[in-house]
Amino acid sequence: MTVAVLGAGAFGTALAVALTANGPVTLWGRRIDWQGENPRLPDVQMPDALTVTQDLEDALTAQLILLALPAQALGGFLAQHGQRLSGKQLVSTAKGIDLSHLNGPSVLISQACPDATVAVLTGPSFAADIARGLPTALTLACTDDTVGRRMQQALSTPVLRLYRSNDVTGAELGGALKNVIAIAAGAVIGAGLGDSARAAIITRGFAEMTRLAIHLGARPETLTGLSGLGDLTLTCTSQGSRNFRFGAALGAGDPFDPSTTVEGAATARALTRMAARDGLDLPIAAMVARLAQGAVSVETAMDHLLSRPLKEE
Repeated sequence: MTVAVLGAGAFGTALAVALTANGPVTLWGRRIDWQGENPRLPDVQMPDALTVTQDLEDALTAQLILLALPAQALGGFLAQHGQRLSGKQLVSTAKGIDLSHLNGPSVLISQACPDATVAVLTGPSFAADIARGLPTALTLACTDDTVGRRMQQALSTPVLRLYRSNDVTGAELGGALKNVIAIAAGAVIGAGLGDSARAAIITRGFAEMTRLAIHLGARPETLTGLSGLGDLTLTCTSQGSRNFRFGAALGAGDPFDPSTTVEGAATARALTRMAARDGLDLPIAAMVARLAQGAVSVETAMDHLLSRPLKEE
């Protein structure tokens, strides 16, 4: 099965590099101004089996296409090119909720490409680890079990292990919502509030994630897997997470590179709109949205969370 990756950022490039273990891969990017090494992945050489191109037609000849585009950019790309993806097997790697329509990537893809088979690839992973061939386990979620099995075989390598699921909603939400909690965890550490406070944020954040996911039709056990708890653990405890670093900068009052994609900030805003629409209580997401927009200080946000009514766990 021929494979292409659309999106030459760090994660898309890392996946493309890793998948050359199974055969030739095409990597497409709108603007690729590098040769031999993606500056976002220093010291990672592009394998001979990888074709890097700015010509979308080169990538669209593949049967299996991974959409490694930011969640907030995916809708625009699909509006322009969705018809050209008809009939393909499409795998989203985005971790976020679209601000315009409050939908996850799989819904956006299905609406734009109704004849395509859609899957989600998500879980605890950093681009640098994948690109360097370090062991990584991910969730591949597809409602079509037969196609999901074929995708699992095509995208697994000796060091990239994929676990299959048919709960696309749960897998996708786990990957999106954990970014919001990672910002909160980073803010706690940046503000010097300690590891105990971070543990509390992670635990209550996981409860908030699970509550919303079940409301939207996900299976609760999916959230305890790689795409939920696994990814949450990684992003809330490592400086390798952009969302955690962003939160830490907010907590410490430090500047943060505005060119760095922080999916959790936009997702938190989407969640506040979703909570208002559906009458949901998502206190951590609401505080992260306000923090990210500079509408509240970390101290005020923590005071608000700690002053909530006492209740059973």
